Amino acid sequence: MSAVLHICVTCKAGTQLEPRPGQRLYEALDALWDDTLGPTQLRPVSCLAACEHGCTAAIFMQGKHFGYLLGGLTVAHAPDILDYARSYRASATGAVMPSRRAPSLANAILSRFPAYGLAPGPSKDVP
Repeated sequence: MSAVLHICVTCKAGTQLEPRPGQRLYEALDALWDDTLGPTQLRPVSCLAACEHGCTAAIFMQGKHFGYLLGGLTVAHAPDILDYARSYRASATGAVMPSRRAPSLANAILSRFPAYGLAPGPSKDVP
């Protein structure tokens, strides 16, 4: 199974720079991408609707309990984001405890959300 790391490439991060900071973050991650990430996909996305927290990234993987939205990211965070992605993949549930995150990402988690597909556990269909 593949984890997916989405990067908001339209994030302006409060600037008028071109290329946009989100696009630059995506390009920095792409340049650092290597085989140690295992089956992980890097995908650009037009908007993650967290503009006040740009630049943003979201990571999820089917079978994990949760995916995560990270914000306040810059190109300087790229190596730490990749380390976070490795830790996320290695975690049974997707949780990466603060003690396992790089200090630069200590406050980067904006939210968690049910991971793609059905997470393990009870469920109920609501009409």
